[in-house]
Amino acid sequence: MKNEIVYHEFDIENIINSIITPENNNQKVNRDNTIEQAEILFVTSYPPRECGIATYSQDLINAIDSKFGDSFSIKVCALETQDEKYFYNDKVNYKLDTSKAEEYKVLADKINQNKNIKLIVIQHEFGFFQLSGGNDFLNFLQQLAKPVILGFHTVLPHPDKHFKAMVKNLAAACNSIIVMTKSSKKLLEKDYGITHQKIEIIAHGTHLVSNNGKAFLKEKYGFTGRKILSTFGLISSGKGIETTLEALPAIVKNNPDVLFLAIGKTHPGVIKSEGEKYRCMLEEKVISLNIEKHVKFINRYLELPVLLEYLRLTDIYLFTSKDPNQAVSGTFSYAMSCGCPVISTPIPQALEMLDENTGIIIEFQNSQQLATGAIRLLNDESLRKNISINTLHKIAPTAWENSAILHALLFDKILGHEFPLLYSPPTVNLDHIKNLTTDFGMIQFSKINQPDISSGYTLDDNARALIATCMHYELTQDKTDLDLMHIYLNFIKFCLQSDGNFLNYVDKEKQFTAQNSETNLEDANGRAIWALGYLLSKKDILPTEMTEIAEELMGIATRKILNMFSSRAMAFNIKGLYYYNLNYNLPSITVLIEILADRLVGMYQHESEKNWNWFESYLTYANSILPEAMLLAWLSVKKVCYLNIAKKSFDFLLSQTFDKNEIKVISNKSWLYKGGEREYYGEQPIDVSYTILALHTFYSEFNDKDYLDKLKIAFNWFLGKNHLHRIIYNPCTGGCYDGLEQYQVNLNQGAESTVSYLMARIVVEKYSQSLITIPEYLENFALV
Repeated sequence: MKNEIVYHEFDIENIINSIITPENNNQKVNRDNTIEQAEILFVTSYPPRECGIATYSQDLINAIDSKFGDSFSIKVCALETQDEKYFYNDKVNYKLDTSKAEEYKVLADKINQNKNIKLIVIQHEFGFFQLSGGNDFLNFLQQLAKPVILGFHTVLPHPDKHFKAMVKNLAAACNSIIVMTKSSKKLLEKDYGITHQKIEIIAHGTHLVSNNGKAFLKEKYGFTGRKILSTFGLISSGKGIETTLEALPAIVKNNPDVLFLAIGKTHPGVIKSEGEKYRCMLEEKVISLNIEKHVKFINRYLELPVLLEYLRLTDIYLFTSKDPNQAVSGTFSYAMSCGCPVISTPIPQALEMLDENTGIIIEFQNSQQLATGAIRLLNDESLRKNISINTLHKIAPTAWENSAILHALLFDKILGHEFPLLYSPPTVNLDHIKNLTTDFGMIQFSKINQPDISSGYTLDDNARALIATCMHYELTQDKTDLDLMHIYLNFIKFCLQSDGNFLNYVDKEKQFTAQNSETNLEDANGRAIWALGYLLSKKDILPTEMTEIAEELMGIATRKILNMFSSRAMAFNIKGLYYYNLNYNLPSITVLIEILADRLVGMYQHESEKNWNWFESYLTYANSILPEAMLLAWLSVKKVCYLNIAKKSFDFLLSQTFDKNEIKVISNKSWLYKGGEREYYGEQPIDVSYTILALHTFYSEFNDKDYLDKLKIAFNWFLGKNHLHRIIYNPCTGGCYDGLEQYQVNLNQGAESTVSYLMARIVVEKYSQSLITIPEYLENFALV
């Protein structure tokens, strides 16, 4: 019988136990084998009501549902008034007419009597709760018998005695307060005397976008050849749009191709109180300034995808609010998330987010400063591009996915870790894989998510890509995978030299570079063998012409295997030979595996000692490949020492890279030396992915639940369970970020990271697909 790794069928108890990981050991499992969710009630304005907080709440709830839908069941109590009534979707279970005092108590009683509701989250704006000076709302809070989180969207400075007392009482009636800026937190502490332990800062969320195709989008919307200035949002006099109009004559004189887009309907509250008075004033000003050809009012609501496209085609975003107490703006945040250079008045959010590298601050209602700033940016394309890149890095932590993580962690804390915090995996997405792939091969690097053809190609990336797409084809039978596999296989063939060695580095002109003679290429050669062997292990489902090419390449390349002495090169070769022999079962291949494994045994015996069960005197990159290769060698050769070394070395590695609830792979900034101090940060997706592949191999062989738990923990690293609590995989682009640093994520989405994530995701998906006989929540998340 072939020693092929198989996916085990698990019984219910085993799966339930696999989910009850150390960080969630008190979670509740219902009798029908479903995990109990915590029901959370959001009290907020909500669409179709048109206001910023309604949109904010919908975006936040969608993000939490997407990332933690197996953990929390979110319902909404929609805020209304006597004059504003709406029809809602099924998220809305309650309504509160804030203009009727008696409804506050009725709602409080309903919430207290509903045993399913575990937590209340209230999105607060003082304008929502004006009845009796806010006392009815305060009484409502004080009547609630459930924990409460209060989100302050506005924090006013210099309160009088009465207002200060009101805010302090609101704070006393809740368990935690969320604000969106450091300045808001500072105001609550300094002006209101609220303890800092009660205040959490969670920035206004933003949408992930692809950040590409500015020229394409300008053509799509009829703006080719124009430099676009824009602003958006519900229009009111507080927007200060006249500041931009008064600056435009000077801007146009310098840049006659400028077009200013004022995007958005008039605010419904403004329509009710004064009609279109403000918009008419703006239109008259456009005529009086003779700038009709340079201003376009888009007086309608834009669906989110369209709005984000307008922002992505924008060259400069203008935020001209006249309110110094406006703590944050969703429009400001969304513009930054689309990479727009921003010129802004000095609201608190702008003062925290903008500096000389990310935008320009101007004084309130100062048209001259706006004109000067705009002209400077319009005349310097390089500066705009640099600011755009810096802006994306600055705003990245605020992605809705990251906001959802921070909210979920706060919910978990307040609920006393009573309910499981389960990260939901995104759908498998090959978009960025395809974007990186030309008809020649996979491009090495990206700038953000834009393939950088100047970086050329490598055998390393194309070998890994061949494995990943082969795994995806086995999973999905998607015929488009075969086209990609042909490209990667042909690239491997291109790199194979007549002497049986592979070259690694190829430039954009398809020429081998000097780096091939300056760098040790053994690891790259080993990865090529791994890729060819893996492909041939699936020959029964692949086209004959593809496997024939791989067989030919394998026959040539195996002649040089014994010339490799790098530990990881030998390990990659063992993996490739193991997979190859699943179908061919050649004694000569088994001999090669044994020779290479014996070399690794010698290295292990030379370096291992008490408290250091390893092959070298240091831990570096791709460490998991070594014990995994020893386990595969045991499956092939059945030498007991291979098994012992595989188990001891892998368990040692896991002890160095896992704590109770989190993986921290070895830093790429400094290796861990025997007897040395561990340096953290600088974590690479490839190391996490290789760990997941090895955990899968070991779990498949030993059925040890600890390996399964660690596989889940390791994959969650991509989803935000890391020291920054930020996503490493971008579900919008399908790309994976290049690294996790101490204070930031490297937003470039290169081939190595993206392919490594895909390998890990497919392993997880294969486990999920083996659980089809048990409830859907397990199907979707049992291992991730």
